[in-house]
Amino acid sequence: MTDVLRTGGAIAKRPVTLTVNGRAYEGSAEPRTSLADFLREDLDLTGTHVGCEHGVCGACTVLLDGEPVRSCLMLAIQADGRQIMTVEGLAGPDGGLHPLQQAFHDKHALQCGFCTPGILLTVYAHLRDGPPPGEPEIREMLAGNLCRCTGYQFIVEAVAAAARA
Repeated sequence: MTDVLRTGGAIAKRPVTLTVNGRAYEGSAEPRTSLADFLREDLDLTGTHVGCEHGVCGACTVLLDGEPVRSCLMLAIQADGRQIMTVEGLAGPDGGLHPLQQAFHDKHALQCGFCTPGILLTVYAHLRDGPPPGEPEIREMLAGNLCRCTGYQFIVEAVAAAARA
């Protein structure tokens, strides 16, 4: 309320400094701006998708200090000083596909692609930290990401292939 009174009706922006995909960014955001909106609108990193805006679908998943988070539920100012990885950060320095992305391509685990960035980052975090999972573990890992197009079988096969690679 005091912000609104002080600025004549506008909400004052706060500085936000973060590192996204290894690159430092400085900007400003209203306190109510979600991290997803900040990434998409202010940093033009549109690979992060916004689906349900309730943290249920997983489309907005990014890695915060290496851990998967729902960027629609987090405020940009909460990410101040933190490390973020978006799906754009998976690509190699030459722009080539990450082995996980390649496995999704090879196994036809893509349909419309809306859910794919969140799934890729969720899987990336899990595969980075543990031994190759079996099918039950893969299905459990994907439980927080909704896809309306594929039926998940090709996604499961792609994750298994990437884990073996």
